[in-house]
Amino acid sequence: MDAYAVVENGKPLQRMELPTPEPQGEQVLLEVTHAGVCHSDLHIWEGEYDMGSHGKLRMADRGLVLPLVMGHEIVGRVAKLGPEAEGKGVAVGDIRLVYPWVGCGHCAFCQAEEGNMCATPRSLGVAQHGGYSSHVLAMSWRHLIEIDGLDPALAATYACSGVTVYSALRKILPQPPDEPIVIVGAGGLGMNAIAILRALGHRRICVVDISAEKLEAARRQGATETVLAGSDGTAEAIVAACGGPVIGIVDLVNGTQTARFALGALRKGGRLVQVGLFGGEMQVPLPLMPIRALTVQGTYVGNLKELREVVELARNGSLPPIPVSTEPMSEVNNVLNRLRDGHVVGRVILTAA
Repeated sequence: MDAYAVVENGKPLQRMELPTPEPQGEQVLLEVTHAGVCHSDLHIWEGEYDMGSHGKLRMADRGLVLPLVMGHEIVGRVAKLGPEAEGKGVAVGDIRLVYPWVGCGHCAFCQAEEGNMCATPRSLGVAQHGGYSSHVLAMSWRHLIEIDGLDPALAATYACSGVTVYSALRKILPQPPDEPIVIVGAGGLGMNAIAILRALGHRRICVVDISAEKLEAARRQGATETVLAGSDGTAEAIVAACGGPVIGIVDLVNGTQTARFALGALRKGGRLVQVGLFGGEMQVPLPLMPIRALTVQGTYVGNLKELREVVELARNGSLPPIPVSTEPMSEVNNVLNRLRDGHVVGRVILTAA
């Protein structure tokens, strides 16, 4: 198969020929038609996470082996079925969205369709080859979701940015529709967070970002309030925009500065849900946690059941589309550089053509 792989961290992806997988058991081989470029791909490409005073966590320490084909937002055409995938409602030629956050397949989490919580992850584009390729191997026919009636480029975003923010928001919701919910970060995840909140009937959505251009896109997407983040005073600006301290914040950036102002903007009993991997560390005076009854919770992507729910919202017309642009797969290095430099509004999807 033709693929673009990380061969050396921080260096341009290399085009190479790799063996085309042969599906076994429940596995399904797909020809990739669309593959989203996600901000988390930058960490894999660069090869490390910023752990603040704990230094750097290398991707190699998490078991990643190079060369690696990235890409976990995948739509493809079914090319071949493993013997145990025959007669399971998936046929050669079908267009399907691929759930990428798979685990061992045997533990209690995997059996409950919560592979994202498995202790031995095998995620596509992270622990095994993903969608920046002509072909991808889905671990089971169960991981393939019908997207009939949807733009496949938009549908690809639901496998990560859509299901990730949906899972994060479910950790705050339900709330009264006019209770402000704050979203930190107006990139692809932020756009999907606004869309999902609107689809769920929420009316007060405050978005925070350092880019005026992205905040304008957030307003077009449906944000009711926006805050331009700075080095100082961001917590106070959020409180002013929302009419008081807030009950829930989803931090899609999750860096030292965003954690600080997010905690500062929460009301008593408020909840901060951390999603992003920007890095650094959070310092908080410990007595404030019980005195203000605060909750800080991490969330890792989403499970298969949640992805089905996101797709159903889209298929029934409830979920507004987000800004999506397409580029041919051969432009993957240019797209990664644009994303790293903050020049992408919404999501860029790589296409086979």
